[in-house]
Amino acid sequence: MRGRQPPPAKSGMGLGGKLMVLVVLGWLAVGLLAAGQRHHFAHLPKQCSDWATIAVTAAAGPTNYIGLNPRVTECEVPQPSQ
Repeated sequence: MRGRQPPPAKSGMGLGGKLMVLVVLGWLAVGLLAAGQRHHFAHLPKQCSDWATIAVTAAAGPTNYIGLNPRVTECEVPQPSQ
């Protein structure tokens, strides 16, 4: 007489989670494309505000193409404690 085997465990994310990951990755890809078209990658950013502008442009995603032009002009990085 054999015992009952437990049902197989569910693995990872469901369909909704996978779809959400694809949407977020697509959103960021469009934002990075917009940053490239605005020549944010033409030179290595040297200031905090340059890095922040690239990050905000990427986070804005497709809204860059409906008129949003995010820019960060001031950025303060905390200094390490001594």
